[in-house]
Amino acid sequence: METQGTYIEVGSGELIDKITILEIKAARISDADKLVNVRHELAMLEGVRDKTLPPSNTLTQLAAALKSVNEELWQIEDDIRAHEAAQDFGDTFIGLARAVYKTNDKRAALKKEINLLTGAAIIEEKSYTEFE
Repeated sequence: METQGTYIEVGSGELIDKITILEIKAARISDADKLVNVRHELAMLEGVRDKTLPPSNTLTQLAAALKSVNEELWQIEDDIRAHEAAQDFGDTFIGLARAVYKTNDKRAALKKEINLLTGAAIIEEKSYTEFE
């Protein structure tokens, strides 16, 4: 049974975030079956981006910064999972756990900046306490 996608409206920051995550997956996942799905979704979302967001140097720079933050988050998650597997919950694990939310704060700020730049109708807001 073939099904259609479910469509929702999202802010442009969310769209660019999803594209950067899929780009990272396309570069790091080696399973051929998974790559088919990743590349398909990436192509679909790039098509939406190309139809709806006019290119700009600022948007390109923000997308690159968001991808960099998502790559950092990917590495943090890999590292924290390795510590979890080793049942090592010491200072490094705690530092990694803290890095998750600090890095997610950077990610949220970049997504909001993209939303504001592009005049997005939907702007995601976070309610967490800000930390230095």
